[in-house]
Amino acid sequence: MLQSSSVETDKGSHNIQSNDYHQMPVTEKQLSFARQISQRTGQVLPWETQQDRQALSRWIDQYREIPSTNKFANYPSSKQVAFAERIARYKRTEVPHECFRDRSLMSNWIDSNR
Repeated sequence: MLQSSSVETDKGSHNIQSNDYHQMPVTEKQLSFARQISQRTGQVLPWETQQDRQALSRWIDQYREIPSTNKFANYPSSKQVAFAERIARYKRTEVPHECFRDRSLMSNWIDSNR
């Protein structure tokens, strides 16, 4: 079954025949990652995009770097906090309070106190 599709080039667009038989299906891992991005950013993941591997890949590339709409997204992970507290106990000091509100500050504190 051949399907006509439009391809854009530097000189304009023209129709070509493509064979759907060779179209690669979307992988479960790819779809799961796209859904995580959709939930994190609030972007809608169109149904048509979920059916085409190349379209889904382009969608992921477009939206993966958008910051999260979650106000706690920049907070350090529980593993980061636990590790920092373990370092602080060992060094008999405290983790600065501002580090608990910013993952990059926490990371820098951990790196400088290892």
